[in-house]
Amino acid sequence: MTLWMHEVRLLLRQRLTLVALALLALLTVAAIGAGLAEVARQRAAIAAIPAAQSEDIAAIAAYVDRSKDAGSAAYYSFHPTWDSPAPLAFAALGMRDVSPYILRVRALGLEAQIYDGDTFNPELALPGRFDFAFVLVFLAPLFVIALFHDLVSSEREAGRQRTLDALPRGGKRLRRRRSLLRFALLWGVLAIPFAVAAVASGVGALAIAIVVLLIAAYLLFWIAMAALVGRLRWSSVTNAATLAACWLVLVLVVPTLANVLINRAIPVDQGAEIALAQRDKVNRAWDIPREETMARFYASHPEWAKSAPLPPKFHYKWYFAFHQVGDESVAEQVRAYREGLERRDATARSLGWALPSVGVQALLSRLAETDLRAQLAYQDRVRAFHGKLRQFYYSYLFTDQPFGKANFDKAPAFDPVAENP
Repeated sequence: MTLWMHEVRLLLRQRLTLVALALLALLTVAAIGAGLAEVARQRAAIAAIPAAQSEDIAAIAAYVDRSKDAGSAAYYSFHPTWDSPAPLAFAALGMRDVSPYILRVRALGLEAQIYDGDTFNPELALPGRFDFAFVLVFLAPLFVIALFHDLVSSEREAGRQRTLDALPRGGKRLRRRRSLLRFALLWGVLAIPFAVAAVASGVGALAIAIVVLLIAAYLLFWIAMAALVGRLRWSSVTNAATLAACWLVLVLVVPTLANVLINRAIPVDQGAEIALAQRDKVNRAWDIPREETMARFYASHPEWAKSAPLPPKFHYKWYFAFHQVGDESVAEQVRAYREGLERRDATARSLGWALPSVGVQALLSRLAETDLRAQLAYQDRVRAFHGKLRQFYYSYLFTDQPFGKANFDKAPAFDPVAENP
């Protein structure tokens, strides 16, 4: 214990060490605070949905109640869906930073509504938002380099190495104590603020334990890298430059190049192209006979085939029918788009076995439920809810039943749990 306390006193006398630990602690707390603030903002936006929805529906109901037209009700009514952040989302915001977590949908064509927001550039979002995952993956290795690059070389350059090796508890044992002490301080600066925030956010004990162990494993990887470079007996400056080059390659260059290569090897159309294709099909319906559209609709939805023929004037059931047909016409594109995204994601995650920075970020995003799989699961819930909306309004449209103010209360409401496929 005396030796350990002596090492602590020596370490705390080093200005670089104190500044590095204080800066890392400040960055960690700031990143966690930013993540918690963003999650709180998203939850507040979701909590405000019911009041805004009630106000919108009241205004629409007052208008529709005069005409009793189910088509007008379906056309003007927006229905909110949302993806509430998981307790651990503050640590790795992932795709919640670039994908919508609130989506208001109508009973019209769904694909255009889903992919309207798919206009971000994935390459620009590669580094991610400033959150705990960013500090751990991108910045923590730099602090490991600062504290470990001269662990041996500084003693050799100062002419103390032979003397330290000759001491009864010197040599490798001394270097092991110093390494463990530096590792413990770095781990504590990262893990303790995270654990406090995670407990306050209601994160489960198992998830906290996994992340805490993940922090330790990632730090140990970079400590091992510093030890390997230190065995080459270079100068401290050369060690630092070599480790900085390794950080640049392993954390920035290789993951970015790998992402570009994956995107080229697995080409995927943009979601906006699906929205455009769906709109083209919808717009084309205005130029073809209405009976052609209805025949296609009734072929895939025979339960409404006994509906009364279309009147000479405009009727909303034709309008909603060609929106439905528009969605069905791009179903193959949607399937291919999703499969392409999933293949890209699986390939990128497999890189985590070779690139620790990629693996750590992927695991954090999965635990936080902010990765691609979570986003696709939210889209599945939206699609399930949209199907219920269509069935609800179709039951009035295709039977020519009047739709009044009281009928709005019967409309399905989005339930994130019930809509799980």
